[in-house]
Amino acid sequence: MLRSVFSAIFKRLPADSAQAHCDGPCGVYDPASARIAAEAVLSMTKKLLAMAPPTTNDPSAWAEYNNTFSRYVSVKEEQAQETKKELLILWTDYFKPEHLAQFPDLHDTFWKAAKLCSASKVNIDQSKAEDLLKSVEKIHNMFWKSKGRADAWVTAS
Repeated sequence: MLRSVFSAIFKRLPADSAQAHCDGPCGVYDPASARIAAEAVLSMTKKLLAMAPPTTNDPSAWAEYNNTFSRYVSVKEEQAQETKKELLILWTDYFKPEHLAQFPDLHDTFWKAAKLCSASKVNIDQSKAEDLLKSVEKIHNMFWKSKGRADAWVTAS
């Protein structure tokens, strides 16, 4: 009964859902999360390309292969989407029109990086994953230059 009372109250007084990062005044941005996700895309792509299917019809071997393959694909796609999300936050929330004077290719760089995220999701293509990481590095350099800094590009892998 108590549940139905609360349910009725919540139906009449719905709250809007809130999302964070960003559009808030915190001003905390960093391309590091995009780098980590893009590195994971490249790592999973390399692992997928290195996999060899079983040479026998052993159901157990095929189950293990299919399980590992699907897990790698899942992680690759999730991380490509995460890279895109993080890049879009930087593009739409951090970079402002005044940055276009400093970086005339800003929009093209982000647009191509977002396209590489999509290509990395739908393909198992090491060159696309490498290009994605290079694009994230370029964005990293633009970001820190816009802040008057020259933070080093350091990868985890």
